[in-house]
Amino acid sequence: MTIPLLEYSPTTQNQRVEGFEIASPEKPRIYTTEGLPSSVEVDELIWAAYRQIFNEQQLIYHNYKNALESQLRAGQITVRDFIRSLLLSESFRRNNYEPNSNYRFVELCIQRVLGREVYGEREKLAWSIVLATQGLNGFVDQLLDTEEYLTHFGYDTVPYQRRRILPQRSQGNLPSARMPRYGEDYRQKLESLGYFPPLTPNYRWSWQRPPYPGWVRLTGRLIALSGGALLTLGTVAVALAAWGVISL
Repeated sequence: MTIPLLEYSPTTQNQRVEGFEIASPEKPRIYTTEGLPSSVEVDELIWAAYRQIFNEQQLIYHNYKNALESQLRAGQITVRDFIRSLLLSESFRRNNYEPNSNYRFVELCIQRVLGREVYGEREKLAWSIVLATQGLNGFVDQLLDTEEYLTHFGYDTVPYQRRRILPQRSQGNLPSARMPRYGEDYRQKLESLGYFPPLTPNYRWSWQRPPYPGWVRLTGRLIALSGGALLTLGTVAVALAAWGVISL
């Protein structure tokens, strides 16, 4: 028996408010297969889909799916099918699903698939239950079948961050791309396995290591005082020369 999605209340976000502003360079560009796009436009759409799902941090040739691209160009699959295949690909699983907890992975997918931030901890919990009970395939299918996704992106449009910038505000919301692909817990795990070793200074002499010997501290004070005295004398000399008292 499938567990129904836990109910959660939406919070106030930009994308929940209808806009009437005119088009501007700051508005997101919409990539869609509606209207018989040219081959160049389809190439741009495919690149936008990679950027949206894999993010700029993972835009490498290894993650490209040539067979899926050919099917999309030939009209054998929809943009929604292409997005689904990217989400279920081995590279996306390895780089995003495996390094993260369910909560963080849910947040990442909502940002990239639904084009918005999560509504709160309860929404993350709701989708985490789906991910835990139905697996990655069931989670992706249910996310793409939501009324929210079908209403805003349908079968032909690449997801994008909705209404990031509002004309009434001097500063828009931060882009979702700022979110790293894994959290602090995974970095700590990597450190425990020997990755990211701490940087240790390479001292040439023993007196360079803290705590410093007394003579080193005394020498430092003398150098600082001497430098301050010379700087003061130089400033006074320049001032007297400017007034014509002395000549330099």
